[in-house]
Amino acid sequence: MMAEIEHPNQQGVCRMIGYCILVLCLVPHITWATVSYKQGDPVTLYVNKVGPYHNPQETYHYYTLPVCRPKEVDQLREAIEELYYFEFVLDDIPIWGFVGYMEESGFLPHSHKVGLWTHLDFNIEYNGNSVIFANVSVKDSKPVPLEEGGAGHGAVGTGGGLALSFTYSVHWFESPLTHARRAERLRDYSFFPKTLEIHWLSIINSLVLVVLLLGFVIIILMRVLKNDFARYNVEEEGGCDDLDQGDNGWKIIHTDVFRFPPYKSLLCAVLGVGAQFLTLATGIIVMALLGMFNVHRHGAINSAAIMLYALTSCVSGYCSCSFYTQIHGQRWVWNIILTSSLFSAPLFLTWSVVNSVHWWSGSTQALPASTVLLLLGAWVLVGFPLTVIGGIVGKNRAGNFQAPCRTRNIARQIPTQPWYKHTAVHMAIGGFLPFSAISVELYYIFATVWGREHYTLYGILLCVFAILLSVGACISVALTYFLLSGEDYRWWWRSVLSTGSTGLFIFVYSVFYYRNRSSMSGLVQSAEFFGYSLLTALVFSLMLGTVSFWASLVFIRYIYRSLKMD
Repeated sequence: MMAEIEHPNQQGVCRMIGYCILVLCLVPHITWATVSYKQGDPVTLYVNKVGPYHNPQETYHYYTLPVCRPKEVDQLREAIEELYYFEFVLDDIPIWGFVGYMEESGFLPHSHKVGLWTHLDFNIEYNGNSVIFANVSVKDSKPVPLEEGGAGHGAVGTGGGLALSFTYSVHWFESPLTHARRAERLRDYSFFPKTLEIHWLSIINSLVLVVLLLGFVIIILMRVLKNDFARYNVEEEGGCDDLDQGDNGWKIIHTDVFRFPPYKSLLCAVLGVGAQFLTLATGIIVMALLGMFNVHRHGAINSAAIMLYALTSCVSGYCSCSFYTQIHGQRWVWNIILTSSLFSAPLFLTWSVVNSVHWWSGSTQALPASTVLLLLGAWVLVGFPLTVIGGIVGKNRAGNFQAPCRTRNIARQIPTQPWYKHTAVHMAIGGFLPFSAISVELYYIFATVWGREHYTLYGILLCVFAILLSVGACISVALTYFLLSGEDYRWWWRSVLSTGSTGLFIFVYSVFYYRNRSSMSGLVQSAEFFGYSLLTALVFSLMLGTVSFWASLVFIRYIYRSLKMD
């Protein structure tokens, strides 16, 4: 059975009496094709989903509500007390409303009332033959009270259930907007609270702070390097192996600074996957700037991300295997496997846990088995083969490492370092500064991903992304210089961890957001939020760790080439 609302001028008010609230057909997705109606044509209304108002990610099929089941009044009361809302779809326009009504008043005596809306007023705006906007109202209706453990007033009890008549009315209003501009009407209306505001001032403030920070780091570092070059280059010129042993600072470790690190395969896998996500993130932002994503279809970005992740797998394979070959790695097959599974394995594990919770709870967010097989097939048939192809090409096209100085066979002993040069301190500094550059924008992104708002300021997002990468690169260079000045040549992994620790700060922020900025609760919401927050932190760690490493490598090659050493 399907609810049909007739076009105006034939029937102004339509009614339906039955045991179900209104509508009765579930649509799998929403399209945006133009639909024209003639006078008297039916306008079909579809059911979509229901869910608790404060848990935007927790949704269920509409028929999980016991409105057509006479023995489940208590369950219906509980749904109303949890502020469950429904979502209908009319001509691709989402319509939201609350399932029932709840009122609490007084202290002694305390009053707790729960009622069910049995009549809905639909207000539909149209222009010519097109529907422009629709919403639902209950302001002229009275809810039917649901007494705990029995029938409500005015309703007939049937074995613990209720016999109710559900009705609706339709009101048509002519709109001056054309169908091409109806998105403006949808943008101006929101059933959910609006938390996203224009935040240009905050972004400008963050940008100014970042520019000052970068300027400070660059100026100070260049002045220090200028003094180092002046001091080192006035010495008597000699070979790389015949320098004055009384010298100190970063010059004295020139025979060790290019010594290859341990766990070479893992390092290269991190760099490869980080390069892949840099490519993916840039592609998503550029596609958004070009207007390729509809603001009302969150799934479009998810689909694009899945597609780009599979297609950019060749980037991870190429970058990882190419650098692995440059630093004399021998097990390139194992390197390709490690690269391919470095992110896909945690992703599959997290998704398995989250999807199992959704399945167990009966949530509509649970992916069906067919979709699971489709995604797995995309990785097996596209993602992994492209990683292998990229790895083979990278191995065959890899050149030399291009170290400015030779590396001695025996490593130099590293002096005892002060506390402020330890790894944990560098990770705290290198992680906090990039995080502070994006902390303002991070709230809006979280409110979009885990809330009901629509993010449209993609130009700001691109600016913030560029700032993030710039801050990470500059901070990494500064921390690497301080490390080398203490005659510690173990910069390889340190450069990855220093700004890669930004992911830890992002996860800590996600915990803060969950507890203080959202109304989320329950097993379903908690499992999904923290599971995907961990993956988000991992992605940021891989991206920033990659940028940090390459910035440090370029810096180190520059300063050692600039020395007068033969």
